[in-house]
Amino acid sequence: MKMGKINSRFRPLLAGAAFSLLLASGGIAPAFAATPADTLVQAWAIDDTITLDPAESFELSPAEFLGNGYDMLVRLDIDDTTKVKGGVAESWTISDDGLTYTFKLKPGIKFASGNPITAEDVAWSFERVVKLDKSPAFILTQFGLTGDNVTEKAKAADENTFVLTVDKAYAPSFVLNCLTATVGAVLDKKLVMEHAQATTPSDDYKYDTDFGYAWMKTNYAGSGPFKIRDWRANEIVVLERNDNYYGEKPALARVIYRHVKESATQRLMLEAGDVDVARNLEPGDLEAVEKNADLTTTNAPKGTVYYISLNQKNENLAKPEVREAFKYLVDYDAIGATLIKGIGEIHQTYQVKGVLGALDSNPYKFDVAKAKELLEKAGLKDGFSVTFDVRNGQPVTGIAESFQQTAGQAGVKIEIIPGDGKQTLTKYRARNHDMYIGQWGMDYWDPNTNADAFTSNPDNSDDAAVKSLAWRNAWDIPELTKQVQAALLERDTDKRADMYKKLQQEALDTSPFVMLFQQIEVAGVRGNVKNYKLGPSFDSNFLAPVTKE
Repeated sequence: MKMGKINSRFRPLLAGAAFSLLLASGGIAPAFAATPADTLVQAWAIDDTITLDPAESFELSPAEFLGNGYDMLVRLDIDDTTKVKGGVAESWTISDDGLTYTFKLKPGIKFASGNPITAEDVAWSFERVVKLDKSPAFILTQFGLTGDNVTEKAKAADENTFVLTVDKAYAPSFVLNCLTATVGAVLDKKLVMEHAQATTPSDDYKYDTDFGYAWMKTNYAGSGPFKIRDWRANEIVVLERNDNYYGEKPALARVIYRHVKESATQRLMLEAGDVDVARNLEPGDLEAVEKNADLTTTNAPKGTVYYISLNQKNENLAKPEVREAFKYLVDYDAIGATLIKGIGEIHQTYQVKGVLGALDSNPYKFDVAKAKELLEKAGLKDGFSVTFDVRNGQPVTGIAESFQQTAGQAGVKIEIIPGDGKQTLTKYRARNHDMYIGQWGMDYWDPNTNADAFTSNPDNSDDAAVKSLAWRNAWDIPELTKQVQAALLERDTDKRADMYKKLQQEALDTSPFVMLFQQIEVAGVRGNVKNYKLGPSFDSNFLAPVTKE
């Protein structure tokens, strides 16, 4: 990807040794006295960044860039994740019939460009997402928005009032939580459309404009506390303070992300003072950082769970006793004490801690005798053979090898088939696997996203339009699917929470998912960095409060 030159205001910073500090992408840069006092330098694997466009981006690391660079109508309240708080919206009301959401914008606020933020910008941002129809668009289109009706269903009533009309009386918490996702970012219509390209309607573009799609891949048009100044693929991302931000201005002038994949390299750079923060520390390197008096660590439970899934097309795995037996064949204690020490917490339900209705229950323990008893009930006293698709890399490879060994004690012979992420995921999405070890992150901070993935399967046929995780494993569950749909329409929060607890319990008891752990995001931090805090989601890793001494 070809990027433009770095802004001229950075040239003094990018001279001599500092240039090596900020832009070196291979090996370990030489140690320097300190990173610049007004700049936070982070080492992080950012090779999943493929676009800077909120209408298309659906990966982990760019969620953090977008979460700091853009604002939405409402934001997740990281102090109480069951609630949302105002973003560009100062207040909102919901009609008695539950179909109309009216948002009043904060007065006098501006984009980074200096252009005023109006309800027309909000409406156009919604229209753009729906009409471009990229991967995250479903978060908005699930409310009945289409290319034909979006200008009527998501519109500006006046300069300061945005009105969203949904197709059903959903739980308000569901609608508002979806609007906190980065796909709901408010874009500077005037700026983006200055760079829009005329198109001929085709399979790629249904409209006569690309809505600035080509330009937005590598550029910025937001109003968050930081501007996204530069991105060099697999090398560097630079954020710069937005002096037009309506809230409290960041203390830092800029934040720089250096692409560094290896945990050990990150740790050495952190120890040398070449970076202020290391983001991909594995258990051994994390432990070394914790012992260093010049460094500190921080962590936060993330909306990401790891699981083993069993394809119900395999006649042995489809037996209820086998599904239950496999939940007794994981050595949870050993995995928790070694492979995920410090970076994960054993968690056997599919809803993550902190989300509405999360069920905190870990009933399964490693018990070979119990598993053998269940296998015998299934008519498999002597065990059976099965394949296991596993992505190369840790901790999943280590977990798969551990499970291979423990399952073998019950007579289950597991052949591990390693592959890269694309190979294993492609096979999994086509439901051509026997067993698969996966990672699932929430699309938005609401229980529906995981309930819909793990306990909903509207059509179990191979050519189904909706391909949830339950579908990928051929788990045909019409009754649970109805319960998921009903929970979306329950407007009483307590009742809605109970519905999700019931769904999780049924999945815990009967599903083909062996839930393993919830991710804990960790970071090693230099001692002079203050107020660095990780949020529950990657787009809530807020950088504005961070200072350096």
